[in-house]
Amino acid sequence: MGRRAGAVPDQERARALTIIAGGDWRSVAACQCADPELFFPISNTGKSQEQIAKAKAICARCPVGRECLAFALRTRQAYGIWGGATEEERDGAGRRALLNRGERDDRVPGAHAAISGRQARA
Repeated sequence: MGRRAGAVPDQERARALTIIAGGDWRSVAACQCADPELFFPISNTGKSQEQIAKAKAICARCPVGRECLAFALRTRQAYGIWGGATEEERDGAGRRALLNRGERDDRVPGAHAAISGRQARA
């Protein structure tokens, strides 16, 4: 069985888990080398759609995408793309959809609890 497109290699995932356990997940985020403006489109129409797609592509290959999304939901980030999710996807209805979709990832312990609001803040 082949690896799915955008999947994070096992070695990279293992390194990310070690760093996450230490509380420094941002240091291994795939967006570290990207222009921060890319993750904060001015709208969700027109040319911004291309910007959103590029940001989400970076998030898709990020070893700490689930932790990023959990952080955004836990801290109620109102703007930007976090963990591959736009503002609209993270709003009340979007939050429920993420949970219903099973945004659980066993490689990031506690991510599902954080998304659902049950994890204590670090």
